[in-house]
Amino acid sequence: MRALELLAPAKNLQYGIAAIDHGADAVYIGATRFGARAAVGNSVDDIRQLCAYAHPFGAKVYVTVNTIIFDDELDATRQLLAELAEAGADAILVQDMAVLQMLKDLTMAAHASTQTDNRTVEKVRWLRGLGFSRVVLARELSLNEITEIHCQVPDVELEVFVHGALCVSYSGLCYASQYCFGRSANRGECAQFCRMQFSLEDAKGREVVRDRYLLSLKDMNRIDYLEDLAEAGATSFKIEGRLKDLSYVKNVTAAYSQRLNAIVKRHPDKYCRSSHGECRYTFTPDLKRTFNRGYTTYFLHGRQKDIASMDTPKAMGAFVGTVKEIRHDSFNVAGVTSFANGDGLCFLDENRQLVGFRANKVVGNRIYPYRMPQGIKAGVKLYRNNDQEFDRLMSKTSAERKVPIRLSLRAVEGGFELNGIHFGAEHQIAQRPQRENIIRQLTKLGDTIYQCEEVEIPEDFNYFIPNSVLSEMRRTLVEKMMGEGRPQLSVEAEGNHEVAPKSEWAYMLNISNRLSQQFYGAKDISAYELKGGAGPIMQCRHCIRYSLGYCVKHGGERPTWQEPLSLIMGDGRRFRLEFDCRHCQMNVYSSE
Repeated sequence: MRALELLAPAKNLQYGIAAIDHGADAVYIGATRFGARAAVGNSVDDIRQLCAYAHPFGAKVYVTVNTIIFDDELDATRQLLAELAEAGADAILVQDMAVLQMLKDLTMAAHASTQTDNRTVEKVRWLRGLGFSRVVLARELSLNEITEIHCQVPDVELEVFVHGALCVSYSGLCYASQYCFGRSANRGECAQFCRMQFSLEDAKGREVVRDRYLLSLKDMNRIDYLEDLAEAGATSFKIEGRLKDLSYVKNVTAAYSQRLNAIVKRHPDKYCRSSHGECRYTFTPDLKRTFNRGYTTYFLHGRQKDIASMDTPKAMGAFVGTVKEIRHDSFNVAGVTSFANGDGLCFLDENRQLVGFRANKVVGNRIYPYRMPQGIKAGVKLYRNNDQEFDRLMSKTSAERKVPIRLSLRAVEGGFELNGIHFGAEHQIAQRPQRENIIRQLTKLGDTIYQCEEVEIPEDFNYFIPNSVLSEMRRTLVEKMMGEGRPQLSVEAEGNHEVAPKSEWAYMLNISNRLSQQFYGAKDISAYELKGGAGPIMQCRHCIRYSLGYCVKHGGERPTWQEPLSLIMGDGRRFRLEFDCRHCQMNVYSSE
């Protein structure tokens, strides 16, 4: 039987607890430094509290120490890892191989972050040989590619992204933010170059596309393909979103948890969940009501045209109807959606620009905005990107998670035994029936995470046990269950560093300190953040030529432009595109 894990994002302690309450089997969270989302760091004490909350459910806490590390940060990194081990963290997500070496003597597993660019059998096999117990696969991989990796390297856990924002570049190989703004994606400081507006010109300066978000992708949604991913060999299903709000974490986690439960129910002899507990929700999960730029399954079933969100990098939300009749201060909407005062609504105008506004007052299907938006007219498709009613619902306590237990009480020599725990006590024959009182006292589980489903007491059990003793038995059992620990984990490096994957461009190994330099046997420290580089600043599976319908290899029209094409940023900076058709890949170069 294979355990399936739902892995949810934790911006902080509160979000981590909410994720677990709503069905996560594990959460990933950033520490004080060195996480791939520098804006959401957390103290070691908060991580300790999160571990204490998660572990009784059998849930795990993974900490992201997945940036590249500079030489003067090595000692601080080593100290942080020791503190995280003491706090109870279950695993560390790693990009820099210096961190892997520091983990060898600590009781935490090493997971190869997606920042290590994990897209081939050879790379995953190499990482497994180094001691990584899990590899987070590149988002771009298809079901067939995931299946092949699992078949070739079956003894390593595979973690796959299933929901959330998409990076257009292979993770770990994006240097655009560093090049343009001095903010490194490999240091957790991405400035989201890919969400910016560009024009597209050919080699003769002719404009092919004007002012569109050519590198901005829709958000991933693979909720309908979880079983396919499990069949392909995925162990962990990861939700992106450490920068998202609490409503997103609650809603998305609950939706995916329910779907995984349905898979386990269909295949009880094949799959189980990796943690314990049953969740009860006060709402119906709905992915359309959560932040999204439109959804795509990305490359799950091969190359798809409709993966980019070229009109806007912002959330459009769910389609809610068509504008019907317009008055000077209001309009009505054709459709069945109910609206609320304060809803955020938007539409694309005739220039394909996103126009957003708030509903000041709603009367039936008639909406009175704070001010009438320019460009709105009959026939416009309307979307809701801020759902006030749903947000109010999600702002309250919206889930409770309980672990169902069965209690078994019996008399043994010298006392009693409750679920295998011996309690010394005198056997006193009861003068009147005690069964109801014993059950009542043992099942007073109150604010604990446990909920008793059944109490088994032998038919001939006829002993009196004082309430104080029953209470002590109950407390002892709860403490034992709460304290049952996680498995001890460690990293053992077995790999041959001489067979480390090579790169045409030295900086793409992201060697930023002396330990990584020694690990790779490199001539020098060559990270782009320290020395720059003449190669691509992005490597993408997303292809603009394909998305515009001009990839002849895949049945598109033959373009009339002259290559190379260039992206032109708003400030005039140019970025040359290289279409590597042999690898079905698009590379982005700086103009310098």
